[in-house]
Amino acid sequence: MRLAPSLHRIGNDIVASYLIVTPEGITLVDAGLPGMHADLLRELDAIGRTADDIRGVVLTHGDSDHVGFAERLRREHGVPVYVHTADADRARGGSKPKAAMGPMRLGPLLSFAAYGIRKGVRPQWLTEVNEVSDGDVLELPGSPRVVGMPGHSPGSIAVHSPAVRAVFVGDALTTRHVLTGRMGAAPAPFTDDPAEAMASLDRIAGLDAEWVLPGHGPAFHGSPAAAADAVRAAARG
Repeated sequence: MRLAPSLHRIGNDIVASYLIVTPEGITLVDAGLPGMHADLLRELDAIGRTADDIRGVVLTHGDSDHVGFAERLRREHGVPVYVHTADADRARGGSKPKAAMGPMRLGPLLSFAAYGIRKGVRPQWLTEVNEVSDGDVLELPGSPRVVGMPGHSPGSIAVHSPAVRAVFVGDALTTRHVLTGRMGAAPAPFTDDPAEAMASLDRIAGLDAEWVLPGHGPAFHGSPAAAADAVRAAARG
């Protein structure tokens, strides 16, 4: 799905990954669920590119519904995978704390579960990662910059690409709550430290971008500051 010139999404409002497409190659942000590999290939074919054009995968964090098919790309095409140092073990399948689920409704919960079953809920955990830190600018298409966003997980990051005027936020916020179906910018479920995640919103509020792109929910077409304000308002109820 084309969002803007050089900016594409695969998946849907339940789970999404993103492509930064340039003449020099493609940067993939997050790798969704394993079965979304087929969605990736269809999107690449539609724009006349192949998996060999992917120069790197940047993970916003190490949870299973973001690691997805990253190891397959690494193994089959030699694509390097980048993840924050604090989430490197999680992306390799290491242990993670059990976060509170919070409120839920049966319909959205079943939709989330059904999509997971259809696309595969068990990723191939990474065997090799390239660790990154806050402030790193990666030598990848779109010149993505790492913005530390601890809270959802210790190594959660946002990925800011001025080239496409977008900030990819993973689960630092959501625009469709997978457990309740609530639409609009709001705190994400399954968050390790909700207070820290809320404080981390300040890290993106000043970024120059017109797209805020979460791992779950529709694209937020507006400034990061507006997205952060909307999340805080939703948290206040």
